[in-house]
Amino acid sequence: MFEQLIQFDHQAFLGVNQGMANPFFDWIMPLLRNRYFWAPLYLFLIIFLVKNYKKNGWICIVFLLITFAIADYFSASVLKHLFERLRPCNEPGFKDEIRLLVACGSGFSFPSSHATNHFGIAMFLITVFHQRWRPIIPLALFWAFCIAFAQVYVGVHFPLDVTTGAIVGCLVGYVTGTIFLTSYMHKTWNTGS
Repeated sequence: MFEQLIQFDHQAFLGVNQGMANPFFDWIMPLLRNRYFWAPLYLFLIIFLVKNYKKNGWICIVFLLITFAIADYFSASVLKHLFERLRPCNEPGFKDEIRLLVACGSGFSFPSSHATNHFGIAMFLITVFHQRWRPIIPLALFWAFCIAFAQVYVGVHFPLDVTTGAIVGCLVGYVTGTIFLTSYMHKTWNTGS
């Protein structure tokens, strides 16, 4: 069963990494996984929260940072060291079959910290804002999916890595978003003050 899952994961990886290869993706996917590419979005989010929600906006930013920290720690420092799965670009007997578009990295692969962190942020924003602004659901999930998909396309993660990262990130984001709303912001968040 486990071997079949790994074999399926390898096939799915090759389907994305090789089967979907095209010049546009070769250009855009390395950008999508680069944290600096998203700096304008993060800056916009900070300005938006502070301008519209003042003190509550700053508290929301702190909770976003806490979400990121928990997701990253759990992914990179707990799960990766527990499973010690090699990246596709480092796996003997497999690394020669892939198209590697970025530096491989020496860390472990499972789960993807990129996927965990970004799905954590996305789910936090969804949990906090979905009743105020319904489009946050598809937009945040699409944003996180693009980053996770790029990890597979460029050759540094298997699909199972990013899928598990997405699940873990969503759990973290939901928990921190719920704590933010219920413990501190429940009474004041809807006032926008």
